[in-house]
This record gives sequence, structure tokens and C-alpha cells, in this order.
Amino acid sequence: MKEYHVACTGSDKAAGTLENPFRTISKAAALALAGDRVIVHEGEYREWVKPAHGGNSSTSRITYEAAPGEKVIIKGSERIQSWRHIEGTVWKAMLPNSFFGDYNPYTEVLGGDWFAAPTDKKIHPGEVYLNGKAFYEAASLEEVKHPALRMEGVFLPWLGRGEPLLHPGDSIYQWYTCQEKDHTVIYANFHGADPNAALVEINVRKCCFYPEKTGLNYITVRNFEMAQAACPWTPPTADQPGLLGVNWSKGWIIENNIIHDAKCSGISLGKEASTGHNLSTLTHRKPGYQYQMEAVFRARQIGWSKETIGSHVVRGNTIYDCGQNGIVGHMGCVFSEIHHNHIYNIAMKREFCGFEIAGIKLHAAIDVQLHHNCIHHCRLGIWLDWQAQGARVSQSLFYANNRDLMVEATHGPYLADNNIFASAFNFDNVAQGGAYLHNLCCGIMRRVGALDRSTPYHFAHTTAIAGSAAVYSCDDRLYQNIFLGGAPQNVKNSCYGTEGYCGCPAPPGDGGRPASLEEYTEKVAALGNGDLDLFMQVKQPAYINGNAYLNGAQGYDREISAFCSSADPQVKITAEENGTVWLELTLPEELFHMEASLYATPDLEMPRITEVPYENPDGSPIVWNRDYLGQKRALKPVPGPLEGLKAGYNRICIWPLSQ
Repeated sequence: MKEYHVACTGSDKAAGTLENPFRTISKAAALALAGDRVIVHEGEYREWVKPAHGGNSSTSRITYEAAPGEKVIIKGSERIQSWRHIEGTVWKAMLPNSFFGDYNPYTEVLGGDWFAAPTDKKIHPGEVYLNGKAFYEAASLEEVKHPALRMEGVFLPWLGRGEPLLHPGDSIYQWYTCQEKDHTVIYANFHGADPNAALVEINVRKCCFYPEKTGLNYITVRNFEMAQAACPWTPPTADQPGLLGVNWSKGWIIENNIIHDAKCSGISLGKEASTGHNLSTLTHRKPGYQYQMEAVFRARQIGWSKETIGSHVVRGNTIYDCGQNGIVGHMGCVFSEIHHNHIYNIAMKREFCGFEIAGIKLHAAIDVQLHHNCIHHCRLGIWLDWQAQGARVSQSLFYANNRDLMVEATHGPYLADNNIFASAFNFDNVAQGGAYLHNLCCGIMRRVGALDRSTPYHFAHTTAIAGSAAVYSCDDRLYQNIFLGGAPQNVKNSCYGTEGYCGCPAPPGDGGRPASLEEYTEKVAALGNGDLDLFMQVKQPAYINGNAYLNGAQGYDREISAFCSSADPQVKITAEENGTVWLELTLPEELFHMEASLYATPDLEMPRITEVPYENPDGSPIVWNRDYLGQKRALKPVPGPLEGLKAGYNRICIWPLSQ
């Protein structure tokens, strides 16, 4: 085992020792082999680190880390001090295109599959920063000279409007780029600041830490700050480079880093290019859905399996101010664990949008465990799309998001348990076979099917494909949650509580009998001879019991044991300056006397399509005997995520959570 040291005072011609360190991390990355450590000392490093080698196993890895107690920042930007004053508060910089090498973020354009807006102007992966604050890109020099305050972001086709900006006052800081012969020209309005004296930076590099080669396994990256990278749009049908990423490998540990200001994605656990790269956008021969299906089969052909891909650990990171995702990944994320991360301000500049935006956006998140995360002020908190079989979202805090959790085109089993969902829109359920246990749900749920998209499912705990099916909706389990009512929301097919499941699978008033798979199959059989058409006519069962409904939330009509009250718990989430987050709520005494019991894997019937149990990734059963804080539950537990709740007023610290 060797130890390489890097320092701002070093030289790449040195020996790389503590006494004679290298100058660049890239120099050490070219040499480091399995078992080696790269220790980086305090300072700022403007480079794209591209590891040349990987480790051999979980016990023989390559480790990159900041020296203990020292602040190390890796930037994908360069400082520019050649600004020329034009007029008013507008300045101009001219840079030869050779300055950017083979990737110029000011000639590249964001776009690709599922990129939706804007359509009337180009958005570049480049960026301008003044003292660390990102500017907004303008469509013309005139806009830079006369910047208008933006109150909303780009027009969203599915909403018919833009969404409000989180910090509209920042939007008057604008920049524009064009080409003049062999030069990139950047105009920017600095509103009185002298850009040659202040810290002005521009995105130059695509990534900060990302191998160009795939299959470099068992690398650890810890305790760095990384920022300001010109990452491209990362849909599931394309190559997915992030500011920091693993590039189709196995066994990375990414821990205790600060990641911010990625133009698109902060951390990538994603797909590589050989299985398809924006082919729908480039060819228009097939929809993105079809190319995504093909990418799954192509990945299997090149060795996509538990033995070769995934099993990463992403923990203890702070991720913010990224334009598309905090964490992204298609297929490369399988069997990973993502926990104790703080993710916020994702896509809140609203300069561009598409169907691939969330704090965490994962496709094919097979057996991925997401727990003890805090996600807020994001366009969408967590979005598990396609094949989230065995995925589990637990013991996490969501608030101030447009939506908290979306699960799409998935057949189960997937789990959401012991979470605090405190935004106005909690669940966007375009899936089936989900289990929701012991959550606090302060907003609406939307549930719809997707009969126009057949999506693969897998043999348990593998990437091997067992079949493919449409999403009929329902086949969900909802036990011992607390649902709150609220003001009406203008969201089609949504409701507070579980009343949207009424009639699954039988009409209301059927003797109060709980829903069951047996009842479902009886109704299908009663339709007579046929095949696919029969299953489209009968609603799948819903398994719902032991939930509490407050402040106008409504329950499932066949729920045997439920608590209903008009009491308003007056839920309040307070984030303090020291980083702690508190939950306040007031609960009625009667809530604590309802019938309840501990749930475990045998109590949850397997989803109809996959026929795979709700269990841990290693195949062991789950017992829901621990709450959001890790406290042991009673044999007759309290509904919701916190066993320590009491009648009356409660004030509980819910972030940070101990590891």
C-alpha cells in the first residue's frame, strides 16, 4: 500500500510524499492502485480528476480523501479576470475556444430525451458565478443590459405555467454567450461589482471527479467540497456524467462531501453511453420509453448484474444548488445504500425543466435502500422510476418540496416507511405493489395507472428479468400511517388520505370485508373467457388498515380499524440556523387508544405481478419494530413514524439523525 500526498505548494515532478507532495490530484490519480490512499491537503484545486485505476475488493480499494481537519475544494470552474467594461454594469470576456479543450460549455446545449423546456432559447451547461452565486442565462445581450426580474421559471407544458422562483431577486444577475470567430464571448451584468476585483468564475469542465473509463471499482471519495461543473442533461437513455460519479462500476463509497452547483446532476450512479445515448431525440424513430427498454436488455448483454455493477454507498453528503438532480442513476445504482444525506435547492432556479428532475432520481433502483435523508426545497424529493423492485425509502424527512415522493412504472415490492412527508403533495403514485407503513403524511396523494407502458420486473434480488407488465395501479398496502387533511389542491386524481382506493376491488358497502387477492381473482374469473382484457376490467386489491385520519382526511371504505378525527394537529416544521429541524404537532388523546399491532414481512401479501415478498435485500424478513428515530416500538405501536408521540403538544428534533 502506498500513500500519495497532494498540496497546492507541491509539484507533479515531486515524489508525492508528505514532505514532497504532488501539485494536482490528477497526478496521484494516474498512479494510485488497489490499496493506495490519496491524501489531499488544504486548498483549491481546479481540475477534473479522472482515476486511472480501481480497487480490487471492498478491503482493497483506492481511497481519495481530504487531509483530516483540512478544507479541500475541487472546482470545475476557472476564475476569469480579463473582463472589459461595456456599458453601465455590463462587462465582456473573450476567451479563445482553445481555452476549453474538447468540451466548450458555451457551445454545448442542454437537451436530450425528456428535456422539455425552454423551447424558445438555448440553455448551455456553462455558468457565471459572482462570489459563488450563480447567474441566470439570458437569451440576448439586450436582456443582459436590461434584466427583468423573473418571478417564475420556464413555462411547464404539463402545468400551463411557470413555477415560482425560490430567490427571484437573484434573477437580475444575468449572462449571455455568443461566438465571434474562434472565440467564446460572455457578457454579464454584475450590478456594480468589479468582476476583475471580485471572485468571478465560469464553468469550464464537465465534471470534478469522474473516471472516463467504466468498470473502475472500489473507490472511496470522502471529505471534499466539489463545485461548479458543466454537467450535461442526464436522462435514463443517455450517458449520465455528474459533477462526481462512478461511471458504471461497483462498490464505491462517497461520503461526507459537500457537492453543489452542478449545472445538472451532483452525484451520478448512472448509465453509460454504449447502451444508448439520447437516441429518441437524435433519430425520432422510437419513443424514449422504447429506447429505455432496449437499454435494459443491452445492459444485461454487457454484464449488468449484482456481481459487476452497483452496491455503492452514498452517505453523509450535503448536496445543494444543482439544476437537475442531487443524485441520479439508471441501472448503475442497483443494490446501493443512500443514507444520511442532506439534499436541498434542487432545480429551484427553474431555468430549464424536463421529466428527469428530483433531489434523487433513480431508474431501476433494484434493492436500493434510501434512509435517514433530509430532502427539502426541491422540485421533487425522491423519484423512483422503472423497476424500483425492492427499493425502500425509510426514516427520512421531506418538506417544502413541490412533491415529496414519486414512484413510477414499478410493480413492487417497494416500501415507504417511517418517513415524515411534510410538503403539500406527498405521494405521486404511478405504480403498483407499494407498501406504506408508519408515515406522517401532511399532504395529498395522487394515484394513477400506466397501461401504455409495459415495464420489466425481476427475479428477487437480481437484475435478471422475469417478465414485463403494464401498471394497473393499486395492489398497495397502507398500514398505521397518520394522514392529515388540508386545503383543496388542484391536482387531478388526488386526495388526502386513502379514499382514492375506495372500490378496490369491490364496490363500497360490501360487508366491510377486507380486500384480498382471492376476491380479485374471483371477479376476474367471473368475467368468463378471455385474457388481457379481463384484468383491465377489475381493480386490483388494496390492503389498508390501522391508519389515522385527522383534519378532514378521508379513509378507505373497507378499512376495519381506523381512527378518524376532525382535530387539526397544526403540524409545523422549523429549520433553525444551526441546522437542526424540529417537528411540532398536537394530537388528540383518542388516537393513542386505537387497535394496533406490529407488522412484519409475513403480514404483507406479495404483489400480484412480481410475486416477490417485502423483505430485506439479503432475503431476511422485515419487522417494523423501530421508528423514525430508531426507538423500539411497543407491541401495540402508535400510528405514524414516531413511537414517542404523546397526547397534546409535541416538539421533537427530527434532523440531523445519528448514524
